[in-house]
Amino acid sequence: MLSLEESLKILKKTSALVDGHFVLSSGLHSAQYVQCAKLMSKPYIAEKICLSLAEKISKEFKVFDIILSPAMGGVVIGYEIGRLLKKETIFSERINNEFILRRNFKIKNNTKVLIIEDVITTGKSSLECSKLVSKNKGIIVGYACIIDRSNGKSKIKDKIVSQIQLDIPTFSKENLPKELSSIEPVKPGSRNF
Repeated sequence: MLSLEESLKILKKTSALVDGHFVLSSGLHSAQYVQCAKLMSKPYIAEKICLSLAEKISKEFKVFDIILSPAMGGVVIGYEIGRLLKKETIFSERINNEFILRRNFKIKNNTKVLIIEDVITTGKSSLECSKLVSKNKGIIVGYACIIDRSNGKSKIKDKIVSQIQLDIPTFSKENLPKELSSIEPVKPGSRNF
């Protein structure tokens, strides 16, 4: 398994971890942003992180049938972990601000589902996926991600298996530190259109 230092080096090398002033999809502001799409756009480099995460998932979740990921950020990592662990992988899509299963994807009764995404901050996307699992009478075995930046503040109460845990402070617009307020903010997230 990769160490934290090795993993951070890979994130920075691929520009998946950048510095600046960012408005996150939660509306909070941050001096760093994680964009795993940059990591996953270089599969020959991302492979090391994916192999390490797959190993952690195998140790923590002994039995599951299917991987469910939220579109867009979770699709590639879900696929890669599914490929490595030889598991079926599906994804949900946001239609009218709600996650649904399309493309004839199904979760059958009592199917054991692992929810995987790229980054967990508030846990909103993962929890929306868990509603889909429950609605389809599946069983959630747990959650996994490349980066857990929730710092224990996620609404997910179950264990989150991650390759990297990052504590990146966030701030409300009204409580920005001086160094952030002098930088023009960027809205890089998938829900910030």
